[in-house]
Amino acid sequence: METRNLRKERVGVVTSNKMDKTVTVAVKWKEKHPIYGKFVNKTKKFHAHDEKNDCGIGDTVRIMETRPLSKSKNWRVVEITERAK
Repeated sequence: METRNLRKERVGVVTSNKMDKTVTVAVKWKEKHPIYGKFVNKTKKFHAHDEKNDCGIGDTVRIMETRPLSKSKNWRVVEITERAK
């Protein structure tokens, strides 16, 4: 039995769910500036596969890297950790 490689996982907030079975997830993190030492907020958007069209805007979700599902989509929603209020 062969073992699979570890997949990358990210936690982010859904910013758009207008596409069919696809959501846009914004992942935020802080990074220290190499010269000035100040922490800078960074954001990256990912397109993730949402099989059941279950996610809403503002939901916090956990996404996992997967095989390419389309030109821009190679992440999938693993779970919805927190619903939007």
